[in-house]
Amino acid sequence: MLIQFNQQPYQLNEPLTLAAFLANEQQLRSGIAVAINQQVIPRSLWHSQQLAEGDVIQLFTAIAGG
Repeated sequence: MLIQFNQQPYQLNEPLTLAAFLANEQQLRSGIAVAINQQVIPRSLWHSQQLAEGDVIQLFTAIAGG
């Protein structure tokens, strides 16, 4: 299954949840938001959100400032 993560192609050998994918990429941490196909996925759904062929995943990091 081919997906994109932060504008890079990724080939997945098996179906994964969003949480499992982020854990594999060492990105499962606080202070981030994730969108799949331009739709923000609530953190409460990360463990049940299955990735699908062609998904485009964007990870955003919160930045504090003022």
